[in-house]
Amino acid sequence: MIPELGHFALILALCLAGLQCVLPCAGIFKKNQAWMQTARSLVLGQCFFITLSFLCLGYAFVQDDFSVAYVAQSSNASLPWIYKISGIWSGHEGSLLLWVFLLSVWMLAVSLDSRRLPLIFSTRVLVVLGMIAFGFLLFLWATSNPFARFLPLSPIDGRDLNPILQDPGLIFHPPVLYMGYVGFSVPFAFAVSALWGARTEELPWAKWMRSWVLAAFGFLTIGIALGSWWAYYELGWGGWWFWDPVENASFMPWIVGIALIHSLMVSDKRGIFQSWTILLSIIAFALSLLGTFLVRSGILTSVHAFANDPKRGVFLLGFLLLVIGGALALYAVRAGLLPPRGARGRNDDAKIELFSRETAILVSTVFLLVGCATVLLGTLFPLIYDAFTGQKLSVGFPYFNAVFIPLIIPVLVLIPLGPLSKWGHNACRDILKKIKIEFIVSLVLAMLLPWIFAKTVSMGVVLGLGLGIWIGLGTFKSAFDKIRQKGFWGLSKGAWGMISAHGGMAILVIGVTLVSYYHVERDLRIKPHQVLEIADYQILFQSIEPIEGSNYIGSRGYFLVSKQGKQVADLRPEKRTFVAQGIKMTETAIDPGMFRDIYISLGDPLGGGSWSVRIYYKPFVRWIWAGGLLIALGSFLGAWGRRK
Repeated sequence: MIPELGHFALILALCLAGLQCVLPCAGIFKKNQAWMQTARSLVLGQCFFITLSFLCLGYAFVQDDFSVAYVAQSSNASLPWIYKISGIWSGHEGSLLLWVFLLSVWMLAVSLDSRRLPLIFSTRVLVVLGMIAFGFLLFLWATSNPFARFLPLSPIDGRDLNPILQDPGLIFHPPVLYMGYVGFSVPFAFAVSALWGARTEELPWAKWMRSWVLAAFGFLTIGIALGSWWAYYELGWGGWWFWDPVENASFMPWIVGIALIHSLMVSDKRGIFQSWTILLSIIAFALSLLGTFLVRSGILTSVHAFANDPKRGVFLLGFLLLVIGGALALYAVRAGLLPPRGARGRNDDAKIELFSRETAILVSTVFLLVGCATVLLGTLFPLIYDAFTGQKLSVGFPYFNAVFIPLIIPVLVLIPLGPLSKWGHNACRDILKKIKIEFIVSLVLAMLLPWIFAKTVSMGVVLGLGLGIWIGLGTFKSAFDKIRQKGFWGLSKGAWGMISAHGGMAILVIGVTLVSYYHVERDLRIKPHQVLEIADYQILFQSIEPIEGSNYIGSRGYFLVSKQGKQVADLRPEKRTFVAQGIKMTETAIDPGMFRDIYISLGDPLGGGSWSVRIYYKPFVRWIWAGGLLIALGSFLGAWGRRK
């Protein structure tokens, strides 16, 4: 009965979403305020019924209701309860229900906040969000019903959750990532609303939109960082990024999100770049929808993909073309009605000087967008090539490193220059005077530090390390100047957010550089009681023992890590076989540190008491995720400051 209640709640939410598209929209054209005000009530009702539906699916998982087909495919009676909860979004139907649930949460937040906005503008925003919700609810109801039953006979036990998803990282990664994906629907709705009323209104929509962009970007950043961290310790290959097509699907809106945040800053402060900002808003949400399409269409083979059903892919592709195509058509017609106006309302105030903060931001956003286009090309080209030739083609590290990194270097160079530049006009000599010491120190340290600690210097390390130090020193100087002018407590949350985000980028760049060039990897055949060395560490393989869990059996290795005769860590990697599906999985063992990780992955038995073992030494790898978290913190601080 509970699954039927959840299904009925979905149908009611679909009906309310349809009303949200029609009734307030009619109120806009008829100038009927009562009809326009219904949008908020419809959003509240829709959020209630989608939440009820989501809770009903969760109840079916916890109660092991294997008469529900989705539960039977994604759970098992012996599955730990915490993974039954995460099983809700482990497959296509449940993850799509999560997508719709989070969209309803974002809509509710916009509805509650919209009381401070003009009624007609907020109504248009809610109508656009209602159209998106209606499309996804229709898709869920028509093709991906999570409450479909096995009738008249149902299985006694479930097939079990994919073992690769039976991990704490998968409890948090999809919901947080989806909060970012779905969150970009809000600036998209603001952009469409601004275009919709461009002929008759001049509203500070950029100021209203900015906090929503920052919040969505913060969630997306945390989601990507969690996914990278999960892949690092769970998959056993020791990497933090693979340029996987589905990884790229989340990375592309993140890149455009950075460009959008900075373009919005200019539109808010000086009233220019308005058409460019709106276009970036549309592109960011288009890429979020594209990611949703790629993981559900069956055209990609990835550990991250949810479904393999071309019919669903056709529906999503049609919806993507309808939503984004309609937005771009509106942009083509209305963007010219958003003339650049300066901060004081004069067109002459909107002129862009060569040496100014606006120019630095404009150049950065262009490079970011071109870099995103190269990632999109590398992601989709194998699909296009296969469609036309019937042959498989792989695009990996060589392509992405060769085309993306050169495009991102100018952006990294400009990061410290923006905050140290003034709006309007700067003399070139004034900018150089501000940053010449930081530039020299960055160059010297980038060449000196690798020689001191590694006794080797390469151009890649000098470039990456130099850029990271350059961003860090420039951020520190900008923060020091602001604190000297306003005092430590006089800085706004937005200023602290910028400092945190730019500092996080410096840490991330340093981490990526050092782990890429100085990591050590060893694949070994080893027996118990043997000792091996990696970097300055000695690792003793003590023994191997059988283990048994609630839904798996396997082996656990015992490794003793020491350095200069002193014990450092006791690591216990595992090799598990999940009984229900017979799938083997590796559980890595990691000794984490601020400056390095020791990472052991247990392979298969090789006979004669020998085992295959993979061991890594990963310097500064934790700096990558620390940098990501600081970037997210900066985004949330900026969003909080904008709300205040």
